[in-house]
Amino acid sequence: MSMRPVGLSKIPEQTVVVARAAFPKGSLAIRVRDRLAEVFGDEPFAAAFGVRGAPGLSPGVLSLVTVLQFAEDLTDR
Repeated sequence: MSMRPVGLSKIPEQTVVVARAAFPKGSLAIRVRDRLAEVFGDEPFAAAFGVRGAPGLSPGVLSLVTVLQFAEDLTDR
């Protein structure tokens, strides 16, 4: 398994507009993404992956999902 560090993808502008309209005060997920995006980058994990093979899932994104599941008291099912 390999990994190409890309970090979190850019949010499309229309999605930002709709999210801000739907949640004028923000939501937990929006605040976490806005304030902690650099914490969930892939670069710190790059050494744990090989350079050949199929690309694996982003460990940064998986970490962000895990944090949000815990914060919202959701199961992983």
